[in-house]
Amino acid sequence: MAGMKGKQSVRDMLISLGLIGLMAGIIYIFIPHDDSEPPLKRVDYRVELLTARRAASYPVAAPEGLPRTWKATSVRYDGSEFDAWHLGFHDPDGQYVAVEQSTQKPAVFIETASQGAEQTKGTQRIGDQTWERYEGDHYDALVLRSKGSTTVVTGTASFDRLTKMAQSLATS
Repeated sequence: MAGMKGKQSVRDMLISLGLIGLMAGIIYIFIPHDDSEPPLKRVDYRVELLTARRAASYPVAAPEGLPRTWKATSVRYDGSEFDAWHLGFHDPDGQYVAVEQSTQKPAVFIETASQGAEQTKGTQRIGDQTWERYEGDHYDALVLRSKGSTTVVTGTASFDRLTKMAQSLATS
């Protein structure tokens, strides 16, 4: 009898594990689950923009008149070094576009802001300003060198979208 009791315990344990596995599978199938990334939250950048415009040594640029389908997702101003302004967006296609401005040495700043994009021979006229085109493995960029600061419109978006952002920039 003693040998029979040990076999029943193992058999009962295996049956219990099987039932638990079956129940877990049923729960997994019938309980909804979403593996997609959560949607990015829209940020309001007005306060940071006002702060940056008061503190920076150059005219701080931000878009005006972009459709609501352009979602602002990140903003920061760091006046401690190089008066660095950053404003990040997702365009209507879900691609990233950022406006970066700084008083940092242009070569270093452009390298960092564009994630290593290389200057092309191309330029682009936007309004009354000539922007330089940069192409890279990760980001492309439009660069405007001004007296005392550099503006970089960069991201994963197409040059059409980068141009749209650059066209919308205003400093007042």
